Amino acid sequence: MTALKLLGRRMSGLSMRSRLLLGILLPVGLLVVINANRLYHDALDAIDTAYDRTLLASAKAIGELLEVSDTDGTPRLKATVPYSALEAFEADNRSRMYYKVTGFQGELVSGFGGLPAWAGKLPDRGIYAALVDFYDDHYLGKPVRVAVLLQPVSDEAGMGLATIQVAETLELRRTLARQVLLATLWRQAALLAVIAAVVWLVVQRATRPVRELSQAITAREGDDLRPIHAPQTPVELLPLVAAINEAWDRQASLLSHQKRFVRDASHQLRTPLAVLKVQVQSAQRGDLPLAQALDEIGLTIDGATQLANQMLALAKVEQLRQQGDPPALDLAETVREVALDLAPLIAEAGLDFELDTQPCTVRGHAWALRELVRNLLHNALKHSPRQGRLSVRLRPLEGMAQLDIADSGPGLPASLRPRLMQPFASGGSDGAGLGLAICREIVQSMGGSINLENRLAKAAGAAKQQATARVLGLDAVVRLPLADNPSP
Repeated sequence: MTALKLLGRRMSGLSMRSRLLLGILLPVGLLVVINANRLYHDALDAIDTAYDRTLLASAKAIGELLEVSDTDGTPRLKATVPYSALEAFEADNRSRMYYKVTGFQGELVSGFGGLPAWAGKLPDRGIYAALVDFYDDHYLGKPVRVAVLLQPVSDEAGMGLATIQVAETLELRRTLARQVLLATLWRQAALLAVIAAVVWLVVQRATRPVRELSQAITAREGDDLRPIHAPQTPVELLPLVAAINEAWDRQASLLSHQKRFVRDASHQLRTPLAVLKVQVQSAQRGDLPLAQALDEIGLTIDGATQLANQMLALAKVEQLRQQGDPPALDLAETVREVALDLAPLIAEAGLDFELDTQPCTVRGHAWALRELVRNLLHNALKHSPRQGRLSVRLRPLEGMAQLDIADSGPGLPASLRPRLMQPFASGGSDGAGLGLAICREIVQSMGGSINLENRLAKAAGAAKQQATARVLGLDAVVRLPLADNPSP
């Protein structure tokens, strides 16, 4: 397992071509090694079978000429070994042959006395019609293959069972096995070379779209985030191209947002800073009383601080949009918390305040939900007259959490409606005009909708048909998908 992990780490830094080549050639090479080892042993077995027949033939040739003589009333075995018994081995001098004939009583009759005696037993089922056994042994420090033949011998002088051993050194057998192995290895090496060449050519051709795609991306300018158009891209690479295009689209959107943020920030902060500089210069010259000058400077600083905070909030909304799935939160709890925070302002304005919330679980970040409700409520408070009416209602409706905030203010002027919820669009002389833009960004990031409409008191009769009515206030309606019923 450790070796496999080490191999995996080393292959992780290789190119796709190298990985494919190694991934194919290594298993094939391992299979060739295993096959060559098995082939070598199979060749040895086949050669042993073939040469064992020759050993048996030599042993039989010796056994056919055995005789029994009577010496002092005791039958004695007599062996005559013809040259023909060894003739099969004279064609190749890379191996040597030894033989040994043992008599009825285990005495040496003829041959090499140092040849180790046979101590085995005959196989239960032999492949030859003879009492023969084949085994490996050593003689004179060299490995030998031995055939032992138990030859019955009978004559007028007596009868018995002679033991004939014929041994051959293994040089010739192993040489032939190596020749078979080398011939096979050459063919296997040629096969590996062909496989490597074919794999390299196929991989080279198959990875050409990857290289072309890489070159096309490398050749682009740093700010070129246009989608990749690669009609010749293989099907397997289409998800990669789609993922790159999607990532570039997000980057383009984020870059556009950042550029717009920097442009708006530089434009909007220039005015309060210029005003602040003029006010400081005026205070230094003594154009105004010091207390009045400090009050005006404080108001300018408060306005700049509010603008900076709103711009940072707008940037944070975009940052949250890039994050993963938000958690599930109860919007009713957030609405009640924000209403409690603004309770002193509501009491100071003497408003007839109504709060009606039902549990509505939505997916969103806690900061974004609080910022949404706070901006809408603060906007309603700012435009509601003293002793006016302000109601907040939250309820689930058709798979959505619907938040209604109704004030009793002057409503939206017709001149502001075309640029409603655009950054820095304000209905009055005060405020930075970012509150509704922040609300829109938050709602869109959550897959919801926001709508602001004047609440009208329509007259009866013909006037009603003409749709002329008095504005009673502004209704802000926010619809967010419930957590168990996400928007499509």
